[in-house]
Amino acid sequence: MSDVTSVDGPASPSHPQTGGLDAPPQAGPAAPADGRPTDQAPPHLGSPHPDSSHPGSPHPDQPCPGAAYPDSPYPGSPYPGAAAYPVAEPDRLTRFVVRLYDRSPRWAVPLAALGCVAAGIGYALISDPTRSAPDAAPSCLLKLTTGLDCPGCGGTRALWYVLHGDLPAAARHHFLFVFALPFLAYLFVAWAGKQAFGWRLPELRISSRAIGVFLAAWLAFTILRNLPWAPFTSLYV
Repeated sequence: MSDVTSVDGPASPSHPQTGGLDAPPQAGPAAPADGRPTDQAPPHLGSPHPDSSHPGSPHPDQPCPGAAYPDSPYPGSPYPGAAAYPVAEPDRLTRFVVRLYDRSPRWAVPLAALGCVAAGIGYALISDPTRSAPDAAPSCLLKLTTGLDCPGCGGTRALWYVLHGDLPAAARHHFLFVFALPFLAYLFVAWAGKQAFGWRLPELRISSRAIGVFLAAWLAFTILRNLPWAPFTSLYV
């Protein structure tokens, strides 16, 4: 007669730890020879990495995500040798500008921009570029050395003619400047009004395609105005 009477009965000789015929043997830590309990946990999936304090490493021979490597040149980096860019400390000039911007009223920046625009207009009115010599200072270095009109040649004279209400003469000196001037003026007024007074003017949306077309037209205008044949010679300034 067998020694096993039931599943819950006494342990059989073949399975001394489970007490049943069909129950699989349970793997456990081997007890030391002297019978003292051991503190070593059996290895299993998700065991702590032997070289780091981060739990949950699937394999002991793979690095743990988020573990700190003391031998890495970048302390605190999750991977050894990973490039960590330190945050640069601002210099004195940057700190002064940022502090000045934070403490200045909201209308100060638009007022400064308006002052730059007013300075340019005042220079155009006082210098009268339509009567100055071609080599008068300040002059275009490209035109002074090569005799060719640069992409901005004629812009100051076009502004002078616009301020005096002579749009045909302004367009002859720089057609694209006269074309873009209303858009630039509206963008400046909308930005300055929003910054200084909180105005909500309709937003002028200019797509990347429109900017690309304008730049291509500017390049073609620069090339055509330097051609030595009529009628392109009328565009030379």
